[in-house]
Amino acid sequence: MSDFRGQRREVNENGRIVITEPGRIIVRDPSGQEFIRHNEVDRFRYGARDIRTEQIRGGGTRTIVVRPDGTEIINITGDDGQLMRRIRRDRDGREIIIIDNSYGPRDRANFYVDLPPPVIRIPRDRYIVDYEDASPELIYETLEAPPVERIERRYTMDEIRYSPAVRQRMPSIDLNTINFDLGSWDIPPDQAAKLQAIADGLNRAIQRNPREVFLIEGHTDAVGNDTDNLSLSDRRAEAAAALLTQQFGVPAENLTSQGYGEQYLKIQTQAPERQNRRVTIRRITPLLNGGQAALPPPPPGVAPPR
Repeated sequence: MSDFRGQRREVNENGRIVITEPGRIIVRDPSGQEFIRHNEVDRFRYGARDIRTEQIRGGGTRTIVVRPDGTEIINITGDDGQLMRRIRRDRDGREIIIIDNSYGPRDRANFYVDLPPPVIRIPRDRYIVDYEDASPELIYETLEAPPVERIERRYTMDEIRYSPAVRQRMPSIDLNTINFDLGSWDIPPDQAAKLQAIADGLNRAIQRNPREVFLIEGHTDAVGNDTDNLSLSDRRAEAAAALLTQQFGVPAENLTSQGYGEQYLKIQTQAPERQNRRVTIRRITPLLNGGQAALPPPPPGVAPPR
């Protein structure tokens, strides 16, 4: 992290501190709260045959990643860099909209959704599943599990990323076989090999419904400053997502990642703690579509709902 720390640049934008570092933008609002962004298209470059970016008339960009089999992953972003839509187009021209983020608030100040914590009516070990002790079938069941409370409306990707009470509507899996070294986001080969069961569950869920989206969340312990920890956790989440694609073939477009620094300690301590240096994963499809069951892909030549 010392290399990135030395390359950070800070500017004040209407009372908010915007910190840029290689591959990341960190925003600190006047209350001192920070959140982080990164460009996910970088993760899609693995194995791509071609990548091209086009300017969209009226503003924004369209980045098209072409896979060796001719499949295209299309990411449409607004002028502010926020993802508006992610689409998979197969060789026959059939499109599946995986993420539609073209509605809802665009102002960073409106991302937070204030909801009461959900009432958990399922066993705690089924709401937060410890990966190390879970059977492959339990992992798959958790990746397909419905929300623990009714979802009242569709939420944008940013509302999900930055609103804990929204994310808490969905069960999660704590990937406790991966515990990062202090200050590191590298995943050692012996730990990477242990992710076969979660990769199998993800691939099985995505094969059943190609519109599934899973959020990988990165965490740190309480050692170090908040900005370093936020950057470190985001890189841990991205490293896990990249590994699941590169080593186990999980489609990159069905994954998204976000770092939360030291906000959600598993072990409440300010001391170094490997269990706090971890990643978790949860299905967020019902949050994106308002709790409705996703429709199956349309037949070839039929445009999907927009």
